[in-house]
Amino acid sequence: MMKTAIFTTTGTKDAEIELPPIFSTPFRRQLIHKAFTNLTSHKFQRQGRKPMAGMDVVADSNDPPTGQGVSRVARMQGGGGGRQGQGAEVASTRGGRQAHPPIVEKVIYKKLNKKENKLALCSAIAATASKDLVEARGHKIEGIESFPIIVSDDIESISKASEISKVLDSLKLSQDVQRLESRRPRSGQSRLRGRSKKVGKSVLFVTANSSNLSKALGAFPGVEVRNAKNLSVLDLAPGSDPIRLTVYSKSAIEEIGKIKSTHLELMVNTQ
Repeated sequence: MMKTAIFTTTGTKDAEIELPPIFSTPFRRQLIHKAFTNLTSHKFQRQGRKPMAGMDVVADSNDPPTGQGVSRVARMQGGGGGRQGQGAEVASTRGGRQAHPPIVEKVIYKKLNKKENKLALCSAIAATASKDLVEARGHKIEGIESFPIIVSDDIESISKASEISKVLDSLKLSQDVQRLESRRPRSGQSRLRGRSKKVGKSVLFVTANSSNLSKALGAFPGVEVRNAKNLSVLDLAPGSDPIRLTVYSKSAIEEIGKIKSTHLELMVNTQ
């Protein structure tokens, strides 16, 4: 079994803790990607088009269709100005219907086997103990030697931003939070449509009770907190890119140790 240090909120080593078997799960990048893709589809909303969209106009083709010296496309009827004689109704014309519009019957909810989902979660949790994977994702972790980062349960009682700011400094996590401050607003089409700001992902706190800590972290962009019971691959590998800089509380490690999976049982039996 692996052992790692527990830090206080001031950044000093308090004791050592034995990591649960889940942290020995092999790293499965493709499985994490599959789980993220399928779980993300559960948030999608079905969309379709009005059946008569682009078709509720007075437009007809010539009868007979040939021998008129013009193309066979349907044209607007009527006399005088307006759109008389213009092509309409069909997909290749202005204001016409779509050739292949989206339909609500399309299957966009991707299912995932329970064992696959559990194995992907265990693999993502175990990957948070790898300094190389965390650094490869782009997090700034200079001076941090112990992974996974585990903090005493005192952090769960913090409810003020000023207090959590000191904790981030003492654990050398402020450098990663400041990494997002240098991001420039996006331009172009995304800005015109109200998506000029894109907040990245920074530190993830995993606790047994996140009610107090969530209030304190609201002022820090990209910093989030999750209950250990509600932890998901979506939290640990945003964008399916493993793996996120994660800080666990001591109680959260105990909750994670209660996770049951078939592969964990095989690992224990073979040891």
